[in-house]
Amino acid sequence: MPIAFLSCPPAAIARRPLTMDDAVNIWLARWLRVPRKVLLARYGCDPRRLYEIWEETHFAGSRAKALERLAASYPFLVDRVDPGAHRRIPKAPHPDQLALFD
Repeated sequence: MPIAFLSCPPAAIARRPLTMDDAVNIWLARWLRVPRKVLLARYGCDPRRLYEIWEETHFAGSRAKALERLAASYPFLVDRVDPGAHRRIPKAPHPDQLALFD
């Protein structure tokens, strides 16, 4: 089964709302190290939509479906990818760090 996100989309598809199948393909693209810029051009969406998928605030369960498809399509990569969700790095310093300067 060819992966749909590797080809350029028609202009009409690029501006539609994301679907569950798109979310699964975005997970696969993350694991296949497709650059974020390519995904943004492919799906014509705001970068925040990608992170909502990777944090699973939208399309819950898409990561599990993508892992199944990854195992079926790329079995040699299953043990080489990090299947975890995206974790935000807080910009505010941890309160315990402020004690270092007392």
